[in-house]
Amino acid sequence: MVLEESLRVSRRGLLRDAAVFTALAAAWPLANAATPRHAADAIRPFRARVPQAALTDLRRRIAATRWPEAETVSDSSQGVQLARLQALVRYWATSYDWRKAEARLNALPQFVSNLDGLDIHFIHVRSRHSDAMPLVMTHGWPGSVLELLGAVGPLTDPTAHGGRAEDAFHLVLPSIPGYGFSQKPTGTGWNPDRIARAWDTLMKRVGYERYAAQGGDWGAIICDALGRQAPAGLIGMHVNRVERATTLPPDVGKALMNGEPAPASLTEEERSVFNEAREFLNKGFGYAAIMNTRPQTIGYGLADSPVALAAWCYDKISDWVYTRGDPERALGRDAILDDVTLYWLTNAGTSSGRIYWENAAAGVNAAPIAVPVGVTVFPGEVYRPPKQWVERAYRNLVYYHRAEKGGHFAAWEEPELFATEVRASFRSLRTN
Repeated sequence: MVLEESLRVSRRGLLRDAAVFTALAAAWPLANAATPRHAADAIRPFRARVPQAALTDLRRRIAATRWPEAETVSDSSQGVQLARLQALVRYWATSYDWRKAEARLNALPQFVSNLDGLDIHFIHVRSRHSDAMPLVMTHGWPGSVLELLGAVGPLTDPTAHGGRAEDAFHLVLPSIPGYGFSQKPTGTGWNPDRIARAWDTLMKRVGYERYAAQGGDWGAIICDALGRQAPAGLIGMHVNRVERATTLPPDVGKALMNGEPAPASLTEEERSVFNEAREFLNKGFGYAAIMNTRPQTIGYGLADSPVALAAWCYDKISDWVYTRGDPERALGRDAILDDVTLYWLTNAGTSSGRIYWENAAAGVNAAPIAVPVGVTVFPGEVYRPPKQWVERAYRNLVYYHRAEKGGHFAAWEEPELFATEVRASFRSLRTN
C-alpha cells in the first residue's frame, strides 16, 4: 500500500511538472525548440510572458527543499551560510514578485533574431540624440541583461542624468547564447570568438555600420575576442574587467602557477595584486574549475532545485560585489532574485555554464588587441591590475581609470558611475 501510494504521488507530480514544462515551452519556443522558418535576417519583437504555472511550480519546489545542516565555521569559508540563504529564500517564496522584473524588461524594446543558427534575444534602445554612438554591451555570469538595465537611461539619455548630449549611446544588449531568453546551443563551438562574430552581425543587422563594444566578466572576454577580430566598423571598446592570462607579466604568471613567492622586482602595488590573485586562485576559483570541466554534472542540481541554483549564483555575487559578503546591501534582495529567477524560469543553470567549458576548450588567445580600448578598474573587482600590466593586452589603451566605488558587477551596483566611465572612455573616439 505504501508503494502504491508513493507511485500515485509520483505520477501526480510528474503530470504536474509536465503541465508546467508544456506551458513554458509554449511561452518560449525559442529556448529549446528548433528555429522556426523565417527570413535569415528577420528581427522579431519579443515580450517576456512567464506562465503563472511556472511561478507556482517555483514556490512549490522552494517549499519542498531539503536543507543541509549549518556550516561548521562562523564565516563563509565553507560557502554560502545557511541562515543567510534561508532568509533570502524565505523572502523569495513569500514576498518576491517576478512580475515587476518582467514589466521592467517589457518596458524596453526587445527583439529576437537568428544569428549563426541560434535565436538571440536582445534589447535595443535608441537614444533621442541623433548623433549617439551605437554600443553593444554584454553581460556576464552569474548575471544577465538585467544587470545592465540601470545604465540604460544614463547612457541613452545622458542629459537627464547629469551628462552631455554628445555623450549619448544607442544601446544593443544581447543575451549570451544559453542565457535568459536566448536559445541554447545544441552543439559545441559557441565560444567567445563565435559570439563576438555573431555580435558584429547583429550590430550591422540592426543598422549600425560603425559601433563600439562594452563588457564586464564574460562580456569583457567577448569584447576582447571582438577586438582581436577587429571587424570593419568596430570603433573601439571599454571593459570593466581584464583577463589575468593576457595581462600578467610572464614571471608573475609563472610564480602563481607554480606556487612560488612573488618576484622580488614587483612594486608594492604589484605585490598586492599578486597576493590577491593567489588568494582568488586558491580559494575562489572552484566554481570556474567545475564549469570549465563538468558543467553538465553541476547542471543537474541547478536544473532541479531552485535553492541549489540560488546558492550557486549567490555565492559568487556575494564574493564579487563591492560590499564583500553583503550583496543585499550592494544590490537589494529583489535585484538578486530577479537575476536568479530569470535563470530558473529559462532553465539556464546548465547552459550558461557551458561557456566556461567552451572557452577552456578553445584555449587562451593572448594576441594583443590593437583597436582603441578603455579600461575602468573598480575597487571591488576581483583582479585590479596596474596600468602597465593592462597595456600588455591593450596596445592602444586610450583610457584607464580607477573608480572610487563599485565591484565586479559595476553596471548593476553603480549604474550612474558606470555610465560616467563609459562616456569618458569613448569621448576621444567620437571625433575620429
